[in-house]
Amino acid sequence: MALVTLEHPGLGLGHFFYLPVALIALTTGPRLGALAGVAAAALYAVAFALNPAVPTTSVVTVGAAIRLIPFAASGALLGWFASSNRALVNKLQILAERDHLTGLPNTRAFEAAIARRFESGRPFAILLGDMDGLKDMNDEHGEGEGDDALRRLGQLLANALDAGDEVARVGGDEFAVLAALGSTQEAARLAARLEAVLAGSGLGITFGWAVHPQDGLNALSLYRAADERLYARKYIRSPRRRQTPGLPAEGEPTRSLHVAG
Repeated sequence: MALVTLEHPGLGLGHFFYLPVALIALTTGPRLGALAGVAAAALYAVAFALNPAVPTTSVVTVGAAIRLIPFAASGALLGWFASSNRALVNKLQILAERDHLTGLPNTRAFEAAIARRFESGRPFAILLGDMDGLKDMNDEHGEGEGDDALRRLGQLLANALDAGDEVARVGGDEFAVLAALGSTQEAARLAARLEAVLAGSGLGITFGWAVHPQDGLNALSLYRAADERLYARKYIRSPRRRQTPGLPAEGEPTRSLHVAG
């Protein structure tokens, strides 16, 4: 409209077409950015044709045709850079929230998942799992064998869960699961099922569990309750404990959690 009503030879209002072309390119991509450039060139020609202050012979010129090139090229280039930047940001976000070994969500992503569960207001269970025998495996066969076992374990856990459940690797040999369960009995059954699935593939894991809201009203209290159950179950299952009741198991790991409140 400004070109039709205000433009006169030498003023150069047509340069403002670069602004909408750039905005369209930045928000869409190279193809629509280039198409916006073509549309800008067409609108530029139409506006000059309708402007009584511009001689008709000035509308169809080599300069007007050449204007199509910078409009379309700027739209395509800006769209390409914007698309590349978005892809890079998405990749960095995935890398920041994924465990490099198993490809599962890491502790940061898992804490965000817990926060979403609290925001929903619905009951849920958290299961903390500790892989059995990883240290012995690393000592006997090397860390490569242990890393392969961790990858297999993470994949098996992910495949064994129901839709909507979430799993993450939250430590060296520790995994965590979020499930839409409302009682400790349901959580215990899920833990037993997952342990059986992994045992059938030659991998051992021990789970502890906690259920919101009955076991805690925040992430820290749920972690503590699940970790206490996990520690107690590993203590009872340890061979030394079974052989000599009342005697702590040799090499029993000391567990510490660093959980955002």
